[in-house]
Amino acid sequence: MRLKNHIKQHRARLDLTQQALAEKVGVARQTILAVEKGIYVPSALLAFKIARALKMSVENLFELEEDSDGE
Repeated sequence: MRLKNHIKQHRARLDLTQQALAEKVGVARQTILAVEKGIYVPSALLAFKIARALKMSVENLFELEEDSDGE
């Protein structure tokens, strides 16, 4: 399983850059980039901060996706 997210789409909806979102949640822009690309799984606290900054619920922003091999 992997954690899929919709951060990029909701950032665009609010006209926020990665840098602006990073500043809102107190992390580096590179962290937002890594989360968006699925390279880095955020802590629960960071996931909640990102969701709040994007005016979303965590459940609507992040979702678990099963791997193609069924694991």
